[in-house]
Amino acid sequence: MNASARASGEAYLREIREQPELLARLADRGEDFASVAAEIRRRGWRTIRMVGHGSSDNAATYGVYSFGLLAGLTALRDSISLSVYYGAEIDLSDSCVLALSQSGRTPDVVEYVERARRRGTFTIAVTNDADSPLAAAADAVLALGAGEEHAVAATKTYTAQVAALLLLSAHAGRDGARYCDALHATAAALQDALPGLEQRLTAVAATLAGIDRMLVLGRGPEFATAREIALKLLETCRIGATALTATDLAHGPVAALDPLFPVWAIAPSDASLPAVREAVARARAAGAMVIASGAAAGQLAGASVAIALPDAPLPLLSPLVSIVPGQLLAGALAHARGLDPDHPRGLRKVTDVP
Repeated sequence: MNASARASGEAYLREIREQPELLARLADRGEDFASVAAEIRRRGWRTIRMVGHGSSDNAATYGVYSFGLLAGLTALRDSISLSVYYGAEIDLSDSCVLALSQSGRTPDVVEYVERARRRGTFTIAVTNDADSPLAAAADAVLALGAGEEHAVAATKTYTAQVAALLLLSAHAGRDGARYCDALHATAAALQDALPGLEQRLTAVAATLAGIDRMLVLGRGPEFATAREIALKLLETCRIGATALTATDLAHGPVAALDPLFPVWAIAPSDASLPAVREAVARARAAGAMVIASGAAAGQLAGASVAIALPDAPLPLLSPLVSIVPGQLLAGALAHARGLDPDHPRGLRKVTDVP
């Protein structure tokens, strides 16, 4: 590995380390989320249509669960193409639109919001740039306040989006204060855990430097985490990573596994754990190496590596902790492969969709 490769990734790692403080700041902004949630309740919407690309779309996967579990609302990852490219006139009468874009400058996300707003739909922008075109296009703005992100591969802005969806959902369900307190506790636990996780994941990366593919398994809210970890491995390490739900592995994909095809399994202490256990058993039977992470990682029999994480004070906060080992592994693996996680080949910070 050359000297420039060894010196790379400083911004990526620094932004991972900024996440606990960012989560604590978001927890202090409960009134911002309560105000938007009150508007959702006042207008009686039952459907939240979320749009975004990449990490923002992964965060929306989490929002499906947070809005459903905390507010009893149907949340879905809507198709941008149907409206923007194909001109479909979808009935939005019972919906509000929640657009996620870290930069706030993704053209088709902005256009989706502009079209929805012209039709009288209430639109909410969740973005790191409160002066962006997306913020200007929306009725309401929830700014992430993450500061400038220098690494191309998103870390802190993804985590901030997940936290923003959690707080908005909790306030929509009239339980915002409890979740603000729980977010503070989660931030403190993550701050304490980070040094040990950095050391552990650097060692794990050294054993995986030669792999070219990986499956990442999650279930329920942690499927968002699985999708985001897979994206980080693709972006930073050029590893063919695919995210699956734990139950997906019971079907065709298990046939592809072998000792050179590792499986990362996310094991939270929640109702998804039995499905994750079964998926790990199938992966081990196929000869795959299993890496387990999460508060219940030690409960997955047969895992070659178990990365224990602090148990979140409330189950829906678990993805804010479980994403961090994946972020750290992606950065460490990039180093081990002589790549720069700050500047993945062919990528830019703003998604410019034609």
